[in-house]
Amino acid sequence: MARSGEDTLTAMNIERIIECIREDDQKGLKAELQQFIREYAQCFFYDLEERERRRRLELEEFRKNKVRDYMSDSDSDYDESSNPDVILRQALATVLIRFLQTEPQGRVLKVCLRSIRILSRDKKVLGPLITDRALLTLAHLGGITNWEEEEKEEKVDDEVNRKEVMKIFCNIVYNSAWAQERASELSLLCGLTEKLNKEFQSVSSPCGQFYTLRFMFLLTALRPELRAQLKQEGGVPLLTTVLEKSLSVQWKEQYEVVLDPTAPPISVEDSQQPQEALKILFNITHSTHTQEPEEEDASLYRHLAAVLCHCLMVSCEKEEASDELKGHAANMLSALPLSCLDVLVSVPLGPDSHQMNGANMDCVHNLLMYMERKLGQGEKVKERLTPVLNLLTECSRGHRDTRHYLRQQILPPLRDASIKPEEGNTMRNRLVRLMTHLETELKHCAADLLFVLCKENMRRFVKYTGYGNAAGLLATRGLLGGQRSKATSSGTQYSSDSDSDTEEYRQIKDRVNPVTGQVEEEQPDPMEGMTEEEKEEEAHRLISLFNKLSKDNVIQPMGLDEEGQLVPLPELRDLSVEEKKSEEEHDDLENVE
Repeated sequence: MARSGEDTLTAMNIERIIECIREDDQKGLKAELQQFIREYAQCFFYDLEERERRRRLELEEFRKNKVRDYMSDSDSDYDESSNPDVILRQALATVLIRFLQTEPQGRVLKVCLRSIRILSRDKKVLGPLITDRALLTLAHLGGITNWEEEEKEEKVDDEVNRKEVMKIFCNIVYNSAWAQERASELSLLCGLTEKLNKEFQSVSSPCGQFYTLRFMFLLTALRPELRAQLKQEGGVPLLTTVLEKSLSVQWKEQYEVVLDPTAPPISVEDSQQPQEALKILFNITHSTHTQEPEEEDASLYRHLAAVLCHCLMVSCEKEEASDELKGHAANMLSALPLSCLDVLVSVPLGPDSHQMNGANMDCVHNLLMYMERKLGQGEKVKERLTPVLNLLTECSRGHRDTRHYLRQQILPPLRDASIKPEEGNTMRNRLVRLMTHLETELKHCAADLLFVLCKENMRRFVKYTGYGNAAGLLATRGLLGGQRSKATSSGTQYSSDSDSDTEEYRQIKDRVNPVTGQVEEEQPDPMEGMTEEEKEEEAHRLISLFNKLSKDNVIQPMGLDEEGQLVPLPELRDLSVEEKKSEEEHDDLENVE
């Protein structure tokens, strides 16, 4: 938001702050900074009113002169370097950073850091905050350098100040590519990991740990080399410990977490820290699902998978927080090697467990329920659904009982085909609707899951989805010609159990339109009553129409090659040419006669 004229920062404010610092008037300095905080606490310095005013002036000038040399459409084309307010905020940032280097204490330090945090939201005044000296000064105050010099027992004020510093770092790293590069060069990530390790040795977790994790997430999200560094330096076990501590995990067996059904739901605030840890874990492990881990790593990932299973089972005070936690856990599970996900179904059965052939399906069931809720929501569909769809697909492909359970829930035996597969509110209906979604990745994920649940059998897949909905996946896999899926030869082994039609479906099977997947009323024969000559003439007329549309590039005739892939049919163009010659010859004969 922009500031009104009477509230704007003035040179006198800066001068008074400098004077207070020079005279060591901490009481006066605190009062000046508190006033600044009160006025600018909700301000992000977007200066929208000023930009709009400039645009109005340019438009009025254009209307007066009837000449328009140039009027920018972009906010970035305005030069803010000479804006008095920007210059003053830069000056204030410079003064405060220099003051921090004198190592102030108490409430003066607190209001100084709060003032810098407000300034760090504004991209135009970051210059003084992203020098190496400024970054190292903040790092020292935030406890991510010189840990060996710090006392083990922290004062409450120190924890609050460190939390404020982490917020500042989050702002400047998010807003500045230069700050990202310098943070990498200055090894701030090493300080963060050391800080987390030290905090876990203390009796209680400090209040600012969430922002420490948020800063680590931003670094690993924005700097690829830091992802590899964190993973190499033990980031996976460290962040797994963060999850265990923040969720109060207790172990029963090696890969079995104790789930207390009487435990109170997790508060929204307490759920934020494990969410942040899960996001960092995904950053540093997102490519491991394609790799076969060594024995030590496999044990580490199975341990993590057990904690992730716990994330799927616990509940939070609000459903939105529960779904956020489950969504990040599903995302993380999709990044782990498939061979390490066996712990999800190997937990001993409880009295109320969902099961399939003796395998525990509680975790799979919770994933399924999460997916069903997301299918009913319109916001961020791709981001929320793609990970869980991929995860369920891979688990179904790799674990027979999981596939049987999911098929039982998503594709129960067909008994009614009175409506199209994409109509209705069952999970099958909603997934089939996704198969024609505008988002390519999302529709492929939905189709892949259903295809795997059908054991990659084309006939069965078409039966449950309709040929029209299935065509996209079949074309991608070269199966439009009815060929058998090649997926089974790539390592996936499906059992030989058959897909027996129900008695109800057998009675209507012959009336199901394979394209729509729906029983349709019999339509009258459009050629009924026509002679053979009339039928042949109508066929020629239709061919002529198709050829004309093809010639005018309105449509592109396609056919199947030997591999079942759709390819253009240039032969039809040749046929069109021959037909045209035939018509010309026929006209010539008529003229002769």
